[in-house]
Amino acid sequence: MHALRFDNAFVRDLPGDPETGPRLRQVHGALYSRVEPMPVVAPRLIAHSTEVAILLGIDAADIASPEFAQVFGGNALLAGMQPYAANYGGHQFGQWAGQLGDGRAITLGEAINAAGERWELQLKGAGPTPYSRSADGRAVLRSSVREFLCSEAMHHLGVPTTRALSLVATGEVVVRDMFYDGHAKPEPGAIVCRVAPSFIRFGNFELPASRGDTALLRQLIGFTIRRDFPKLHGQGESLYGDWFTQVCERTAVMVAHWMRVGFVHGVMNTDNMSILGLTIDYGPYGWIDDYDPDWTPNTTDAQGRRYRFGQQPQIACWNLTRLASALAPAFASHDPLHAGLQRYAEVYAEADRDNIARKLGLRICLEEDIELMQSLHALMHAAEVDMTLFFRALAGIDLDAPTLEPMREAFYDETKMRDAEPDFNAWLANYAERLQRDAMSDADRRTRMNAANPKYVLRNYLAQQAIDRAEQGDEAGIVELLAVMRRPYDEQPGREAFARRRPDWARDRAGCSMLSCSS
Repeated sequence: MHALRFDNAFVRDLPGDPETGPRLRQVHGALYSRVEPMPVVAPRLIAHSTEVAILLGIDAADIASPEFAQVFGGNALLAGMQPYAANYGGHQFGQWAGQLGDGRAITLGEAINAAGERWELQLKGAGPTPYSRSADGRAVLRSSVREFLCSEAMHHLGVPTTRALSLVATGEVVVRDMFYDGHAKPEPGAIVCRVAPSFIRFGNFELPASRGDTALLRQLIGFTIRRDFPKLHGQGESLYGDWFTQVCERTAVMVAHWMRVGFVHGVMNTDNMSILGLTIDYGPYGWIDDYDPDWTPNTTDAQGRRYRFGQQPQIACWNLTRLASALAPAFASHDPLHAGLQRYAEVYAEADRDNIARKLGLRICLEEDIELMQSLHALMHAAEVDMTLFFRALAGIDLDAPTLEPMREAFYDETKMRDAEPDFNAWLANYAERLQRDAMSDADRRTRMNAANPKYVLRNYLAQQAIDRAEQGDEAGIVELLAVMRRPYDEQPGREAFARRRPDWARDRAGCSMLSCSS
């Protein structure tokens, strides 16, 4: 661990707040404030990602040492670490919110691994910063477990994402009102070490633009391109345009992956959008159980459903448009920005077609296949069908006599299944005919489908079961669930219980259906 080499370009190359410490304040002309994590009473490692530790060059002996929990629980710094909280703004639920910033996340530094890769290490729940507003900068165990597990689960699903190194219990309690209904209670605290090449967000650019600080905006754009997009070359507006186009392309790919696996982010504010096209800030997220394009897991969004599953591609475009507006003062012409937004639409359409081909086991997606998928989605929605189970089982149909039998476990309501069976059988007949025209072998088709349709996803009820056990002192469920999510496309004999549809008791239970932003 002491071999970690830090090259903290963000604090070295960009202007910082002259004041240090966590005093609440509006910070102008600066992109970060130096602040140290607040020590906790008894940091203790609950779980870690072996893959991320290897990525950083941290060995098993380091992880087993008491010092590891001290460092990644916020009680100690390694040589070269220069902690800070970033200053940014954002649009929240469609409205400009002004200065936001890292209210409970503190970056420790940028580690350079043996391969020369840059990895920013950030503690979430490490204490107050100048951007904490009325909060305490801490995080509770339940939200920390969810962030830790989902960061790694998404990576193994093949979804662009930030990663998580560790989950550390603080030995302290944090008071939270989970549903903002006046029933606050003490909960165990925890800290997650998040890892990413960069945590720069759309909101980092929005804040200086909102203040008319074009010089700072240009400085941040130039830095971001140099550090985080090193393969881009050129100069001036041409370079800026290429960069914005790449941001649009990466965002399109990310959201298409969300739609492929049934993930709902829940709070797609512009301050939660990564400039690298990574899934970031795992709060009130969820996975689609019964297919419903109007579902959102976020209680704060329950009425407007702005961030519902089916609207995520449109919201990503809206967010990119807000980013384009923020960047506009640095462009002489808006044409490159319009071109980037157009590229988002094109790349998303391409990725969506690829999703259709892969999920249905086709070599390519024809126009008729788009209609085929849309009609299937409509049937699944009407009949309350589990998205993950249905697509996984679809690979097992008999093309010569296709029936609903392999997918029966995907239905939540027996009556709806019986009523919808004739329509599904008609759809399956059309689908089988399409597959036979595609001229792919059954074995190749199943392999293709099983590589796109996971068997295991981090359903909310699974995460909540692990949280319930951990809050009672049994943390083995977290480690077990992480092990399952490492291989989401494999059969994993003996672990079938993790691939079942949502049980009835979890339909409306807190933490299993709807969640708040409280953490």
